[in-house]
Amino acid sequence: MRSISRRTVLAATAGAVAAPTVSTATAAAADATTASYAGRPADSGPNPVLRTDLLTQVTPRNNWLVTAVAIQYAHRIDLRGATVPPTAFQVRVTVGGQTASRTVTRVYSNASAEVDDRSHPGRPGDRLIVELDPSDSNARASGTDPLPLDRAYSVRQVADVRTPEGEPVLKAGPFANRNDDVITPVVDDFAARSFTDSAGFELDFRLFQPAGFIRNPETRRRYPLVITLHGGGEVADNNMTQLTSNRIAVTFAKPERQRRNPAFVLSPQIPLPRPMDGPDGTDWTDAKVQAALIELIDTFVREHSRNVDIDRLYLVGLSSGGRGIYSLLAKRPEVFAAALPTAGWGDAATMDRITHIPIWADHSVDDPVVPYREGRFGNPGTWTLMNALETTGARVSRGEWANDLPKAEFEARSRALLRQARATRSHVLFTSYTAGTTPVNPHLSWAQTYENDVVLDWLFTQSR
Repeated sequence: MRSISRRTVLAATAGAVAAPTVSTATAAAADATTASYAGRPADSGPNPVLRTDLLTQVTPRNNWLVTAVAIQYAHRIDLRGATVPPTAFQVRVTVGGQTASRTVTRVYSNASAEVDDRSHPGRPGDRLIVELDPSDSNARASGTDPLPLDRAYSVRQVADVRTPEGEPVLKAGPFANRNDDVITPVVDDFAARSFTDSAGFELDFRLFQPAGFIRNPETRRRYPLVITLHGGGEVADNNMTQLTSNRIAVTFAKPERQRRNPAFVLSPQIPLPRPMDGPDGTDWTDAKVQAALIELIDTFVREHSRNVDIDRLYLVGLSSGGRGIYSLLAKRPEVFAAALPTAGWGDAATMDRITHIPIWADHSVDDPVVPYREGRFGNPGTWTLMNALETTGARVSRGEWANDLPKAEFEARSRALLRQARATRSHVLFTSYTAGTTPVNPHLSWAQTYENDVVLDWLFTQSR
């Protein structure tokens, strides 16, 4: 179901993305040593390598990482009970002229190019999955822009793989294979598109379409539409980092979530040069950006009028995306069914317009970037906005707990808050995270938000 590969995205944006490149000599070496099936020399031996792919993952806290290498062989790999030692493979990466090793953690056979998360991974197949340590300092797949990873990884087998009886299965050799492609599950299922509004302003966006709609575009089934608004760090021209820098859009497109709540996911990206004409100097409140976003949403809903449930349009956003949510809700209070603003800020004077809209907001008490009470640019943070909502008549259910709790305990706290809200007939919920408990940086309060099934289940039950 991969609609566009990362290679295609990088090629399309090559003129706009300023990033270090692999040297010509390195690229030439890659072409000379990478095995393939169509015309180029394959490895010698009974089971030649056909291709090598990087497997990447968008993670909740560490963003976009290269987590494994998938090596495809010409024939099924018969290990006959053998375990492949991590020391059998050597993996190196070259980006920006710098070459360094990656740490191999485990190796196993598989029938497809995907990581097996089981404690005892592997199944018979024609691929070896070489998992890599995600804590390696060079594990990242992007900085401000995606890194140039095509043919950046070198994989060499340095020791024979043998059966328990000592018979050779895969022989070591002098040649390294370089990666032919980069595979990012879920992200690769988002189509890359753009929209130019009536004023001529262009917004790139990525679109995930539910499987039922793809199978039958003539269906009359209606699906919710989730609009995700990225933070200020993802303002760029790559049409990628709004998916990969934070696990926001991806969480709504994961197979397990789509099985439970099939939905369209629309993920726009604010372009460079950075617009700063908004009333408080932010991006989603920039007049040009906001007008284009509103027109994009309206146009998408109109063009998919048969398949978008107009009573279930949801806004989800973090940091300046949270700011965008409060602004959009106040300007279009009749459009959206519910919202999840995280670490945002807004205009307290407009809260009386949105008292009827279900909202589940969250924010770290010790956030230094968007202060919990004071917010930014003269507009208050979430704590003050929730007080303003209460003053104008909305019931707000509040809870506070640590942001580094295990998932089960974290969700149990959320479930208790939801019970409290239902008991008091409150449709506005506010989670605060105790100071010192948000991992990495207190501003990154969203790491558990989009992994929280209680919150996401709540969102999809909301209807206008």
